[in-house]
Amino acid sequence: MDMGKFFLVALSLALLLGGLGLERLWDLYERWRSQHTVSRELQEKHNRFNVFKENVKHVHKVNMLNKPYKLKLNKFADMTNHESTCGFMHEKADSTSLPSSVDWRKQGAVTGIRDQGKCGSCWAFSTVVAVEGINQIKTKKLVSLSEQELVDCDTENKGCDGGLMENAFQFIKQTGGVTTEKDYPYQARDGSCDSAKMNGPRVQIDGYESVPQNDENALRKAAANQPVSVAIDAGGKDFQISINLLRGNTVDPSLSIHIDAHGVYTGDCGKELNHGVAIVGYGTTLDGTKYWIVKNSWGPEWGEKGYLRIQCGLMQKRDIVV
Repeated sequence: MDMGKFFLVALSLALLLGGLGLERLWDLYERWRSQHTVSRELQEKHNRFNVFKENVKHVHKVNMLNKPYKLKLNKFADMTNHESTCGFMHEKADSTSLPSSVDWRKQGAVTGIRDQGKCGSCWAFSTVVAVEGINQIKTKKLVSLSEQELVDCDTENKGCDGGLMENAFQFIKQTGGVTTEKDYPYQARDGSCDSAKMNGPRVQIDGYESVPQNDENALRKAAANQPVSVAIDAGGKDFQISINLLRGNTVDPSLSIHIDAHGVYTGDCGKELNHGVAIVGYGTTLDGTKYWIVKNSWGPEWGEKGYLRIQCGLMQKRDIVV
């Protein structure tokens, strides 16, 4: 038996059983890092230590149960389950190195607000915003791309009856790109795929990556680099009422609690992911409220000229183009 490994596991259990403090846990973590030759930057090390603590607790909890197996700390002990199964991506920058605010509209990477009409094609609009953004960032040319091509030609999605941004990204990759809005204009209805409209210039992508769920810092890093495709719950009553308030319609003043003094939506964001939008930036109000800048596809009369600054609801499903 490897006594070094046994000692680490035994010590972790003793720490929890004895209710010992963070200092002893930190000492355990340092010895674990030394044993597995793990090097971390200072800020990242603190973040990893918090993950390590939770994993130690999990090991102890499982080993106290009457199970036919026992857990021990291994080389993945300061990684989340997502990282250890999908491959750990070293953080490119800690949160302190990110800009305090980003607005891709001001950088010329966002086309004008559009209206999907009575067609459930939000998934196509969300996808196109992300592709338009990364294309402008790479080429310095802002090109309006075709949602209608995706509606008509992406057979993995259902056109005006809905779809997934992941499928749309995969379609763009596999077919060699997406054509321009000029060549294949939006019709707000299902149509037959017209390959004759797809012979002009096309914007290609290498693929897409999903940002880990419920990781606000990871999403902020992604949004600092490019517009991000996201899914939100747009069906909640609070959400609709708050949009009315932003539009200046007459609503019961008692409901204005959901819009703060700076126009940020802070109400219930729901949990049903039923609408595709795009993050085109983020920031913080003067009173310290953090928000995401969301581009919608409901026309310029909606929200703040087609956009919404929202505090929550974007931590579940989001993709970046690569």
